[in-house]
Amino acid sequence: MQGMKHEAPSHSMHTKTLRNRFFVCLLLTIPVLALSEMIQIWFQYTLTVPYQSYILLILAAVLYAYGGWPFLTGLIQELKARQPGMMTLVGTAISVAFYFSAATVFFPVGSDFFWELATLIDVMLLGHWLEARSVLGASRALEELVKVMPTTAHVVMNGAVVDMPVSHLRVGTVVLVRPGEKIPSDGVVVEGESYVNEALLTGESNPVHKVAADKVIGGAVNGDGVLRTRIERTGEETYLSQVVKLVQQAQQSKSRTQDLANRAAAFLFYVAVVVGVVTFVVWALIGNPQFALTRSVTVLVIACPHALGLAIPLVVALSTSLTAKRGILIRDRKAFEDAKSVDAVVFDKTGTLTMGQFGVTDVVPYIAEAELLAVTAAVEQNSEHVIAKAIVEHAKTKAVAIPLSSGFLAIPGKGAKADVNGKTIYVGSPNLLQELNISLTDEKISLLQRAGKTVVYTVVDNKLAGVFALSDRIREESRKAVQDLKAAGVKVYMLTGDAQEVAQTVAEELGIDEFFAGVLPDQKAQKIAQLKQQGYRVAMVGDGINDAPALATADVGIAIGAGTDVAIESADVILVKNNPQDVTRTINYSKRTYSKMAQNLWWAAGYNIFAIPLAVGVFAGLGVVVDPAVGAILMSLSTVLVAINSQTLRRQDAK
Repeated sequence: MQGMKHEAPSHSMHTKTLRNRFFVCLLLTIPVLALSEMIQIWFQYTLTVPYQSYILLILAAVLYAYGGWPFLTGLIQELKARQPGMMTLVGTAISVAFYFSAATVFFPVGSDFFWELATLIDVMLLGHWLEARSVLGASRALEELVKVMPTTAHVVMNGAVVDMPVSHLRVGTVVLVRPGEKIPSDGVVVEGESYVNEALLTGESNPVHKVAADKVIGGAVNGDGVLRTRIERTGEETYLSQVVKLVQQAQQSKSRTQDLANRAAAFLFYVAVVVGVVTFVVWALIGNPQFALTRSVTVLVIACPHALGLAIPLVVALSTSLTAKRGILIRDRKAFEDAKSVDAVVFDKTGTLTMGQFGVTDVVPYIAEAELLAVTAAVEQNSEHVIAKAIVEHAKTKAVAIPLSSGFLAIPGKGAKADVNGKTIYVGSPNLLQELNISLTDEKISLLQRAGKTVVYTVVDNKLAGVFALSDRIREESRKAVQDLKAAGVKVYMLTGDAQEVAQTVAEELGIDEFFAGVLPDQKAQKIAQLKQQGYRVAMVGDGINDAPALATADVGIAIGAGTDVAIESADVILVKNNPQDVTRTINYSKRTYSKMAQNLWWAAGYNIFAIPLAVGVFAGLGVVVDPAVGAILMSLSTVLVAINSQTLRRQDAK
């Protein structure tokens, strides 16, 4: 958070400095234009003052030193790094223009073009100023996130409410949040009920109902109710701080398209230098050294790939800020760019395509039902799994006394075991029965499986004691997400540890192309690898915990439903909301971002195809000649077009 506070003034200061340089140089340009011989000829007037040429030289020297400073320092930095590019071209162009014009004051080598130098620097500064304003505008999209944080909090201390700065809050502090106020930091509701607006933080457009034990995010706006929340995260650990950090890292990270832009800039530099030298030699041999120099300077200016420096970073800055505000956090920019080419999306089932809110619908006991419920709940109360919680909740609703267990052991992808009342209890999936070599032929169980229900088995001392059937509701958003992906030509797969019948029911209801059932966590990555071997560009969508290997194996790993925990190392893209439609949105954002980058590259460099021949003087015999200042205008125009084109991302996002 602190980093963000320092960075914004830096951008603002840079913008103000360029603006000041531009207006100072613009004022100095007026007398230069008025005293220039060429301008007087064009506008048919005469103005002479004592020491006119020396006055022009002094004015030009100030313009060159003050206005040209950003370009000259940039030239030195690029040459030191042995990476000549746009600043090298600009610095070279204005240096050649100044020193040649200065020579004309003392030696009869031709006519000066001080006015061309002045206008060239003005246009260059204007282009840089506009660029800096555009970048600052992109950064402000991120600053909006920071500004949502309140500065004070109402702390509950010994029954009284005391106002104190948010920076003084500590974990465990209880705060009072009144209607319409912002929640001061991440926490959990301990008392009260209200609807909370998290739109600016997670992109969730509808207010979220909050009651006791629900988590809340710092910066969210409380509705009509009064909440008391216990602070769980402060400072750099808060959700908003993590988001800002992620966005800044993504904006600063390199993309494949940026590498292409850098190579294009270097290529254009060498082309410009070679063409500029050849142009000077050819025109000088023809017998017009000053015209030769003018053509060379124009080539250097017009070929300057200055807009390339803006083409990619501005789109990156905008896209990462806009997606963050929609609850789509980009951790790896290269993977995000790869999302545009994804032609297969693999969803984890439970908690992703389904609600992950299981409820027990059927119990098939082979021992006394009360005993079955007691021993099963005794094992499952040690687990955080949604199915385990559902079984424990069901036992509680039946008023069953749940005994203590010991020796609890989770069996990944299969279930769990524990000792209860001196007996060894196993609770788990069909895979567990296979491992224990227990067979079952019960038509009731087959009917439950065919109905698409999740079946959990309880084994007591190696004998099947009973079966629980649970169902999980499919998310409404899942249907639309699958439809949209298939309409875009993307093949949709589903991975699950559930039985074949359960997986088939869900797949058929959603219209999923293919599914993999009975897959253990460590096998998920193998399935992803198989799809990649078939030639697919694969995106894996999971919860980021037991799906970590699969997320890392996929071309694009997408962790969904991260909520306030955005520190998921295995994912390339993190979706804050548990909405499968955000997967489609992520792919669409990737396509739009790449499209803008490609368009910007053409605006930034493509015009050289036509501009360089004009600058060389190929059509001089037809009276078509481009002056250095006009070349600067054309070059800066491409910069402005790139900036405007990038901003259309924001307008498209608002639709």
